[in-house]
Amino acid sequence: MEVMHARCAGMDISKTDAKVCVRVAGTGRRKAVETVSTWSSMTRQILALREHLAAEQVTCVVMEATSDYWKPFYYLLEDLDGVEVLLVNARQVKNLPGRKTDVNDATWLAQLGAHGLVRGSFVPPEPVRQLRDLTRTRTAIIRERSREVQRLEKLLEDAGIKLSSVASDILGVSGRAMLEALIDGERDPVLMADLARRRLRIKIPALTEALQGRFVEHHAFMVRIHLDLIDQHTAAVDQLTERIEEL
Repeated sequence: MEVMHARCAGMDISKTDAKVCVRVAGTGRRKAVETVSTWSSMTRQILALREHLAAEQVTCVVMEATSDYWKPFYYLLEDLDGVEVLLVNARQVKNLPGRKTDVNDATWLAQLGAHGLVRGSFVPPEPVRQLRDLTRTRTAIIRERSREVQRLEKLLEDAGIKLSSVASDILGVSGRAMLEALIDGERDPVLMADLARRRLRIKIPALTEALQGRFVEHHAFMVRIHLDLIDQHTAAVDQLTERIEEL
């Protein structure tokens, strides 16, 4: 079988380290030489591995996309001069025929890479990776904020406060004012309903009914906790949005 890379490396990556096989193709009747070594996943060790691969004149590095463990290795090796770094799908590699039972993963990947039998997955460039991190984090925090609002609504239901049945947004200007009044100890539904603003004022009679409940100090404490968490999530979303717009 034709050799595409005379010097190729395969990496079997785990959370704590990587088994690295450097394969040097044989000439004539000489067999290929495969040397396996172990490298920690700590940054200093990966940088040392980078120098090792450069010294071995490796032109191709193949690693499996295992969880997120591949990222530190890939990111520190991707710009190695004259080296093609391939991140391959684990399922694709396992389905390829010809593997011997006594060959470890790193050696098998080195053999596949040497003969050009694997295709690298797309890994976006660093600016896109950063943007992806920001957008995914923003989405996760927005979802968590929504769950926090749901917890707040359940708490109000427990207190007999039916604010969400009348106001579509309990965290709007009017809803927030009523919640703050409840926290501060106000229990008169007429006074709290009068805090309604704009279009919600036409619903004052319904609000008066909705704000009549059994809201006690325990509920006030819990509502404060939920509101503070919601505000923290909102602040984080705003910061992420600003950063995304900059990028």
